[in-house]
Amino acid sequence: MLRLPAVAGQFYPGNPRELAAAVEDYTRQEPPQAKERVRACLVPHAGYRYSGAVAGAVFSRIALTRKILLLGVRHSPRGESLAILSEGMWRTPLGDAPVDSLLAQRLLEECPALREDNEAHSREHSLEVELPFLQVLDPGFSFVPVAVGTLRAQELKELGEGIARVLAQSPEEILIVTSSDMNHYEDDETTRHKDQIAIDCMLKLDPTGLYEVCRDKRISMCGLGPAVAMLTAMHGLGAKTAQLVRYATSGDVTGDRDDVVGYAGMTFG
Repeated sequence: MLRLPAVAGQFYPGNPRELAAAVEDYTRQEPPQAKERVRACLVPHAGYRYSGAVAGAVFSRIALTRKILLLGVRHSPRGESLAILSEGMWRTPLGDAPVDSLLAQRLLEECPALREDNEAHSREHSLEVELPFLQVLDPGFSFVPVAVGTLRAQELKELGEGIARVLAQSPEEILIVTSSDMNHYEDDETTRHKDQIAIDCMLKLDPTGLYEVCRDKRISMCGLGPAVAMLTAMHGLGAKTAQLVRYATSGDVTGDRDDVVGYAGMTFG
């Protein structure tokens, strides 16, 4: 299966040269430093104009692996609640990125709730927008896309535990790239306050705390499901560290502080 780009020319440049130049610009804004080896990262998925600098700060800092598990949110109501694609290619203006069929099969074995589903992925942008960063910085990688459309705590827990088993058993390093924006469509001050509460939970590597605080404080973190699953996997793998690399809101770009979206870039190891 060839999955064609759904948001090229909208969320990111559709011209290959412009896209490569944009990724290079976003990943050169941080001072050069030795690459960090981490198990997972959290990056935003809005249009590059708004969140590209936050994503670039993370991707420029970490040592990318040749195998990537890409966890995103299913924004559309259509498709399976835990949707995987286990074969084929994903196209962006920079070329085709191959799905890692062997890794996908291991995930299907350890995460029985995953379902093969083209529908959930066909128009979903949360995974697609991360691929150009990987294509520029880590040519030759393969990946598995998983779109999470459920907020059932037990399903997220089981997904994270299954992911941990796959990573623990793998002879090769696998990086989890988790795609999420933070609080949506409140004023800048409120969004920063709410997002800090959620970020504090992630810094503590606390999936239950993140789940509960987003529910109780009405923090509209769209990738809550993927983040909870990732943090559960980190717990299973014995991860000890988490770091906030960069934070911003859309208001930093537009100047509109009345109605913003928050973006956090984080690493976990």
